[in-house]
Amino acid sequence: MLSNDATIFQVKHELMRTVAKYAFEGVYEEKRDKIPYELSPGPNANFRCCVYREREVLRERIVLAEGGTLHEGDYNMIQVIPAACHGCPISRFSVTDNCQKCMQKACQNACKFNAITMGARKAIIDPNICKECGQCAKACPYNAIADLVRPCKKACPVDAIQMEEVSGIVKIDKDKCIQCGACIHSCPFGAIGSRAGIVKVINAIRSGKRVVAMVAPAAEGQFGKGVTMTSWRTALKKIGFDDMVEVALGGDLTAQAEAEEWAEAYKEGKKMTTSCCPAFVNMIHKHYPTLVDNISTSVSPMCAVSRMLKADDPDVVTVFIGPCVAKKSEMQDQKIEGNVDFVMLFSEILPMLEAQGVTLEPEEYDHQQASIFGKHFAHSHGVTDAVVQSLKETGESTDVKVEVCNGALECKKALLMMKAGKFKGDFIEGMACPGGCIAGPGARKTIPQFKKDRQDCLSKTEDIGIADSIKKHVGEELNFSMHRH
Repeated sequence: MLSNDATIFQVKHELMRTVAKYAFEGVYEEKRDKIPYELSPGPNANFRCCVYREREVLRERIVLAEGGTLHEGDYNMIQVIPAACHGCPISRFSVTDNCQKCMQKACQNACKFNAITMGARKAIIDPNICKECGQCAKACPYNAIADLVRPCKKACPVDAIQMEEVSGIVKIDKDKCIQCGACIHSCPFGAIGSRAGIVKVINAIRSGKRVVAMVAPAAEGQFGKGVTMTSWRTALKKIGFDDMVEVALGGDLTAQAEAEEWAEAYKEGKKMTTSCCPAFVNMIHKHYPTLVDNISTSVSPMCAVSRMLKADDPDVVTVFIGPCVAKKSEMQDQKIEGNVDFVMLFSEILPMLEAQGVTLEPEEYDHQQASIFGKHFAHSHGVTDAVVQSLKETGESTDVKVEVCNGALECKKALLMMKAGKFKGDFIEGMACPGGCIAGPGARKTIPQFKKDRQDCLSKTEDIGIADSIKKHVGEELNFSMHRH
């Protein structure tokens, strides 16, 4: 049962833990419809206006936990939870009590649409007429007009957030959405979530299939001092995963493949972009389609590891675990052969562990599978450093000019310059999340909170180059392709 001081995180976690518990016990279908009443028994509400809304929010979250969609025909990985979306002002501009109802009437005179009238005490903005141009706010000498942009809309870097005119419920324009997930944690009501696959993953484990976890390098340092990739392997095997592979090894593979592409493109004078951040790739496809041919054809580290596993065992079920919501769209929308079967956020795998009474415990780092360069793929600039290192190892020129774009806004600027033919560099490293994957929407802590623990983890990394890492952990020759086509 949820307490009356439940936060968004607690609501999500407790629901997913309950879903996972019943799925592991094999009674999920029987218990499914009872979960909202179990977590919100009433008669008093704990975190919404009434117990009925609470239960509806929980029902809709259950659909997402199953990997389902809340809107018919909409299979976007990021979904609005209608029952949870409320409370935000429908009108963007609002007159505050700072208004002095001055004789100058600067706001009224600045409005070209006659949306402002003078009330008994202050100016009034008619939301049915207002075009949200913002001229009234700029004109007010008292700063009395507040620009109340919805947090989700403000967080979206590609203007994919819209609102239903009548209900005020948010809509996500799937033709614009790059699936970066920035909107999810910006919503103070927890009204935006991503489709998960908890039940399907657990069912695959219970069916006896070989299910292998693939943990992102962004995990290192985020779960406390001494929690290593060995800790992850131990915990995941306890709940039924056959094994765990570090996705940083895929970083080594991608760096080597991209180095070959960059070397060839550099000689030809062709400008290219990286391909490992799916939100960045989505941005190019949806907003800069003329640059699609400039995207590196090398697959992401996630896909590389999945292909490696499936090359040895075609029946293996591969599950990526990390902080990236956009990886779910890479799995579903980009339809790359051999890619992962499931993508789980940290907030989805932790309830699974807890449902089985398993926690991540500190362990020695005694089973490493990647170079420090592969691990640094989780950082902004890490991809560039890894590719340049691979160029060095193969004797190719490293005199390349790379513009490292740290966050979606920087990505947009660089892509706009490339589209206009004014980009002066050779390559673009694009990461939609400022700071890189370690600051993704599914990250458990902020960078300052886990920076020291992460440095401690990475300081123990084996001193090995990219080529030697691949030779040691994969073999002399690859029996799978490192390119999308």
